[in-house]
Amino acid sequence: MPRTGHHRLRRVAIAVLLLAPAAGLLWVPWYAGAEPRLAGTPFFYWYQLAWVPGCGLCLLAAYALTERQRDGQRDRHRARRRYHPR
Repeated sequence: MPRTGHHRLRRVAIAVLLLAPAAGLLWVPWYAGAEPRLAGTPFFYWYQLAWVPGCGLCLLAAYALTERQRDGQRDRHRARRRYHPR
């Protein structure tokens, strides 16, 4: 079955969700400063700590998109099996 634009969009969204934390944390010159401070903590530290729940949310969203895609594939497989027994 050919892939539709919807499936491609979902795959791109999953890729962006998985690459965002890596891109946000590997580009060190962007956040390698002390200002602005949050409760006296330099930006460098609280930016990295903010990515801990951010990474979790990105992974959760990517997993949810992947599982929804798998559920659709299972339903199609069941329907195909029901009409074409082996």
